[in-house]
Amino acid sequence: MVEHKIMTNTSKQYDHVIASSKEIFLKKAIDYGTAWRVLRTISIVDQIYIKAQRIRTIQEIGSQKVADNIPGEFKGIINYAVIGLIQLELPKDAPEEIEIEKISKMYDKNIAASKKIMMDKNHDYGEAWRSMSQSSFVDLVLMKLQRIRQILANEGKTIASEGIDANYIDIINYSVFALILLGENGKG
Repeated sequence: MVEHKIMTNTSKQYDHVIASSKEIFLKKAIDYGTAWRVLRTISIVDQIYIKAQRIRTIQEIGSQKVADNIPGEFKGIINYAVIGLIQLELPKDAPEEIEIEKISKMYDKNIAASKKIMMDKNHDYGEAWRSMSQSSFVDLVLMKLQRIRQILANEGKTIASEGIDANYIDIINYSVFALILLGENGKG
């Protein structure tokens, strides 16, 4: 019974993190439209890399000079990973500008798939992520980015590994976990 309560709490915490991330995503979509449609997969990977590397640098140095906080960077990572998933599912000839309502639905669809995978894995791993360090989440995001780069170098082919989409989903979930723990520690 305690395990079910923790899982339910994780589900609610996940939804809270995503609601905050999606709010930023939609506000930027109103401001900029879907300018991100011009980004290729490697450019999305690089945008996530910049954010993850900044978090890692701040963690290692212990200070920062730019006001953007670590939770904001993790939300940016989530949103770029969702953009990556949306880009993968859109046909090559899809228009660059997509209506906010359609983008919002695509965001929700990809997050629902990510959350389902998280809940399934969370069940099997027994919430092991709650004992992980913030540094590990950033390192795992950076590793997933390296994997995507290698898949791209292999022209999108894998032999025994998951594809680009699965790596984006893991990036989303690691970032959500980091934000949940930051929130629990009063830093989110």
